Amino acid sequence: MDLSKTYLTARAATVGLLLSLVWAGCQPAEIATSDSPSFSGAKQSTDVEYVDGELIIQFAEGTSAEVKQKALDKVQGKNAEKILTKSMEKAGKKEGLLLVKVNKNVLEAVADLANTEGVDFAEPNFIYQHATATDPNYTNGNLWGMYGPATTPANAFGSNAAAAWAAGRTGSAAVYVGIIDEGIQINHPDLSGQFWTNPNELIDGADNDGNGLADDINGWDFANNDNTVYDGGPTGSTDNHGTHVAGTIGAKANNGVGVVGVNWNITMISGKFLGATGGTLANAVKAVDYFTNLKITKGLNIVATNNSWGGGGFSQALFDAISRANTAGILFIAAAGNSGTNNDRKASYPSGYNLPNVIAVAAIDRTGALASFSQYGATSVDIGAPGVAILSTTANNGGYSSYNGTSMATPHVAGAAALYAAAKPGSSAATIKNAILSSAVSTPSLVRKTVTGGRLNVNAALAR
Repeated sequence: MDLSKTYLTARAATVGLLLSLVWAGCQPAEIATSDSPSFSGAKQSTDVEYVDGELIIQFAEGTSAEVKQKALDKVQGKNAEKILTKSMEKAGKKEGLLLVKVNKNVLEAVADLANTEGVDFAEPNFIYQHATATDPNYTNGNLWGMYGPATTPANAFGSNAAAAWAAGRTGSAAVYVGIIDEGIQINHPDLSGQFWTNPNELIDGADNDGNGLADDINGWDFANNDNTVYDGGPTGSTDNHGTHVAGTIGAKANNGVGVVGVNWNITMISGKFLGATGGTLANAVKAVDYFTNLKITKGLNIVATNNSWGGGGFSQALFDAISRANTAGILFIAAAGNSGTNNDRKASYPSGYNLPNVIAVAAIDRTGALASFSQYGATSVDIGAPGVAILSTTANNGGYSSYNGTSMATPHVAGAAALYAAAKPGSSAATIKNAILSSAVSTPSLVRKTVTGGRLNVNAALAR
């Protein structure tokens, strides 16, 4: 099926009909709903946000400059940026993507480009939004999401990561997870030492490793196009969400402070593309391809990316980027969304992309109930995981906070993928995904609400 042609036909037939915005973000622990933050220059059609006056265009390979110009003239467009990642080049997409400024209604411009010579697809530049041992908060009962039915402390509906730890499965620094999100306070007391340091880069303003990014020491900030993956300052106002996600995946254990992650040992990499006002499709594609490129060209053992965000309609550009990650053997673990709706009836992205490497995650509370805010879907959401009152690291002076959201459920699953990869080195993405989903524990609130009908059980997954 030619998804790009289907997409263009749909846009041409009904300009105003776009798929739903996913709010896959976090919520403070006592809040059940949240409004999307404003985005300067944003427009909204139905319930989907995109950047006003911007298009993403994919030209067919070998399209002449004359044909391209005719297409741009058709929508009063001016080339603003060419997006050509190493991963695109390796996949034969040497034309890359064009971020184009247009002086007309974005949706009309998309429709105008349907069936235009040389144009594979055109789409709005969608906006995405955000969709937690001996450590004190483990022993005092606060980290219920890590417990299992027979652990101490215990919770029957936790991820049962603690049982895996008791069996000596605590992770490995040789396993990498990319966090596509806000930035991360990498020097947080519970996160320091858990992040990648690029051995091929010097902090000298030069691109020493030849990947097109100068000084990407711990990752890259695609939102601001620099190497500073933490911009939050002492209070962490813009990077709390990413820091919280990181803590659930890999906060340090047995250091006498704070919390502990699913993995005691791990190497995380920041791919920041979300800021206080969200992030764009263009930057999301760059972030996904960044991790694919690191795995292909640098040989990093990147097992998965955590994607606690969502928004926009179907994007061929993002679909293609996630597909390239799939080819590289990287799982794309994504939040189902926080609108409380059925994703089978109204697709939610990026968790809704029908690709082999995608795992879509719903949120449950400590009683095993589907969270009131969690999106679900018997055919579109794979599994549930702890996502209510999840305590984890935040960037407010190296502090900790309790959040709700499918954003909080997702890193439990990403952490499980990394723990499996550490326990069984060389496992394929398909093997890891199958182990996680086939070991899901049947849960009444998730039956006919998720593909598996069950919740994450980390220890059971490691037995597959």
